[in-house]
Amino acid sequence: MRIAQVSPLWESVPPRLYGGTERVVSWITEELVRLGHDVTLFASGDSVTAARLEAICPEALRLITGCFNREAPMTLLLERAFGASDEFDLIHSHLDFLGFPVARRSQAPVLTTLHGRLDLPELESVYREFAEIPLVSISDAQRQPLPWANWQATVHHGLPRDLYTFQPRQGQYLAFLGRIAPEKCPDQAIAIATRAGIPLRIAAKVDPADREYFQERIEPLLDHPLVEYVGEITDAEKIDFLGDACALLAPYDWPEPFGLVFIEALACGTPVLAYRRGSVPEIIDDGVTGYICNHLDEFATAVEQVSLLDRRRCREAFESRFTVERMVQDYLDVYAQILNDRSTTALRSHLHPVITPALTAVAVC
Repeated sequence: MRIAQVSPLWESVPPRLYGGTERVVSWITEELVRLGHDVTLFASGDSVTAARLEAICPEALRLITGCFNREAPMTLLLERAFGASDEFDLIHSHLDFLGFPVARRSQAPVLTTLHGRLDLPELESVYREFAEIPLVSISDAQRQPLPWANWQATVHHGLPRDLYTFQPRQGQYLAFLGRIAPEKCPDQAIAIATRAGIPLRIAAKVDPADREYFQERIEPLLDHPLVEYVGEITDAEKIDFLGDACALLAPYDWPEPFGLVFIEALACGTPVLAYRRGSVPEIIDDGVTGYICNHLDEFATAVEQVSLLDRRRCREAFESRFTVERMVQDYLDVYAQILNDRSTTALRSHLHPVITPALTAVAVC
């Protein structure tokens, strides 16, 4: 199958440091190539892939400093990816709604995986306008604000089986991994750790939009002797960071569409402690691979009980539910469904001129 994978340009594919969507795009792309498909990846020029790379800009947009118009390469991405639609059997977009206007005019069928939150009020009118666009959700919870959209399937993320190493021994600290932002609540992670008297290591990036929040709300809390801020880390560094932790703290105060860091932790055998928000109940088995909490006091209890959890069960949950092989097979099933629907529609369109006169004649008689 000739497949185009269209990635955002903010990070390379895969990202050097933080980056969820582009990391998933990389895993999908490489697995499709391994399975023998003809894949073209539209991404930044510093991406690394076994597929055919169509480089839209020399490097990821987040790395570019100084005066620079970031809309220019995004416009070029839309034209190059969707303008050559006759070269592909299917285009798989990861641009959320940005690609909808060109997807509507594409010769090849376009499937869009939505990676972000959908509960913002301004989004509904956009999705109403493009209600025919086939969509994939990354969790059932993500769909809730737009239950009427053209959902084809829910495909949970998966990652390579050997990317992270299982660590059977419980570590001595709590981990917080991702980005510093109000909705991620790193301040609550610090409160939980200090209340429990257990060290907390924070590996997270700070986006420019969150710089003020970091400086005013979080940076003063980093002086606590139990708290260590290590900044952004690579995939290779995550192995020890997550594997050596007794648990991953995720006190997020927003409907997380899919916590990629959750399955990274499970792959290492590390339980996850999280609020009952968004996709959390779809990923974490309460009392088995972590604890799902409803308020701060429950987090304190969960930290005390984390030693009761079997880290091997965490790894088993990852291997049975969250591998790249399962994810890509789910996508191939959706691809086949869309192509079959397109073929059926084309066949009906082809037969329509022949059938209509006959039906009309019968109606007249």
